[in-house]
Amino acid sequence: MIRERMTQPVKVVYLPIDSITPSPFQARKNFPQEDIKKLALSILQNGLLQPISVRPMSDGTYQLIAGERRWRACKMAAMSTIPALIYHFEDEKTAALSLLENLQREQLNPFEQARALRDLLCLWNCTQEAGARRLGIAQPTLANKLRLLTLNAEQEEICTKANLTERHARAVLRLPDSEMRTKALKVIVQNNYNVQQTEQFITRVLENKPRPRRRMMVKDVRIFVNTIERALKMMTGNGIPATATKNEQKDYIEYVVRIPTSRAVQNVPRETKK
Repeated sequence: MIRERMTQPVKVVYLPIDSITPSPFQARKNFPQEDIKKLALSILQNGLLQPISVRPMSDGTYQLIAGERRWRACKMAAMSTIPALIYHFEDEKTAALSLLENLQREQLNPFEQARALRDLLCLWNCTQEAGARRLGIAQPTLANKLRLLTLNAEQEEICTKANLTERHARAVLRLPDSEMRTKALKVIVQNNYNVQQTEQFITRVLENKPRPRRRMMVKDVRIFVNTIERALKMMTGNGIPATATKNEQKDYIEYVVRIPTSRAVQNVPRETKK
């Protein structure tokens, strides 16, 4: 069970809606206008049933902690004030609560959820195992969600636009390289495959993939190649979306490795081995 709680005693106050700004820690990036319109209509008919949560800023404004959909809907409904709970939290606490609010409401797509989980591990400065305990989920479940971040931006866009599930994306991760994954996703979307059909399709692709002719490789070179591949597996297994392209030629083997340099990614701690 998630342990983060808003424990400070507070009361509901009505704040000018224009004095409130979105949270920079918001994991959710997509707010469909149609959904906001429906919520705005409900608020006009029934009122806002749950206040938003904010924190005061030094310039006299307020920053959202939780409730951006409600805030957007109230703005669309042309409300001048909005009921709010005011908390005095620092950045780390605010970020954690903002991420947790979205995770608990299940409003994130699989990739937004994976990034939120990754960012929480960074904020908590803990291993996947410790983070999973704190979130009340199994460590393999957390690791599988973080693995989604190994898909590139194009692949994520394909999944998101087609509303593919986490299981669709995880099935595609069985393919060994980025080009195959992109092609497979396009076929999955074009044929509207469900999860079971997707998994069967990926299995067929893997079974029909021609086996490359084995080349003799001197012992020292093989050691270095194995070292590169182990390093990539270690990074992706810990939620760091590193990718690599391998190009084997007659006289050489070329690796192009891409490792994100953002602080949030690099600070994901490694799992503690048992």
